[in-house]
Amino acid sequence: MRKTCLETVYELAKKDKKILFIGSDLGPGVLDNFKKKFPERFFMEGVAEQAIIGMAAGLAMQKFRPYVNTIATFITRRAFEQVVVDLCLHNLPVTLIGNGGGLVYAPLGPTHQAIEDISIMRTLPNLTILAPCDANDMKSLILQTPKVKGPIYVRIARGGEEIITSGKKSKIGKGLILKKQNKYNFITTGITAQIALSASKILKDKYNLNIGVIHFSTIKPLDKKLLKKIVSKSKKIMTIEENVIDGGFGSSILEFSSDLGVRRNNIRIFGLKNKFQNKYGNQQELLNYNNLTDEYLSKKMYKFIKND
Repeated sequence: MRKTCLETVYELAKKDKKILFIGSDLGPGVLDNFKKKFPERFFMEGVAEQAIIGMAAGLAMQKFRPYVNTIATFITRRAFEQVVVDLCLHNLPVTLIGNGGGLVYAPLGPTHQAIEDISIMRTLPNLTILAPCDANDMKSLILQTPKVKGPIYVRIARGGEEIITSGKKSKIGKGLILKKQNKYNFITTGITAQIALSASKILKDKYNLNIGVIHFSTIKPLDKKLLKKIVSKSKKIMTIEENVIDGGFGSSILEFSSDLGVRRNNIRIFGLKNKFQNKYGNQQELLNYNNLTDEYLSKKMYKFIKND
């Protein structure tokens, strides 16, 4: 997914001389093709995330369109004030690309686990937030980023995810129906769409239940038209995210539903608990530890439906 994202930025740069790439201590080999073809538009800085946000803001004020890439925790937590004051306050067209959203960098511990970035970033005015579910979704969205007037945060997963959006065209600000909407639905963002599709299959095979899967690769702004239709017509909804549930994607669904006057007990949120991970392992091991699995979520959905 990361490779697709950066290669798509390179494709955009071929067509637009105002597109720049700024990296922070990403190591050798990252976007070598961009560096060789457009050396005057390629910047690889050191461990200076706060500084490169200011740098990108200044370049954006000079009519350039910077794409800034580094580890997700550093571009959100470490550079938060600069993102707020330098980018969002001035509504500048800078795209922030965060590597390792969620538990991707699980073996490196809490300093590198971006498990609250959705919660942090969605509080910021003017910021668009994207969390694609596969490389196809990613490419479609990155190709559209030059049309967005303000700042963007892109959450990148591990990479190598199964392509589940074949034949579908993702659009910024629009939800994507991966499995036909039903009276029972999973609402997802990022790679949890993959988990939900698998859970939906288990529920069909085991209990003959048809569960819809609706993916929101744009967390902010939400596709309110589609969401209103889903929330109004669903009997049960489960939201899934690889982020702490406090103030995250599921919270945004509850907030929207509250405005519609929908009963909140028809919606359940699943994600990470608001605590630092106390177990060591890779991403999949920590997803298992936190019950973000198809087996667990299918059981929870089944019980949720049966308690109707």
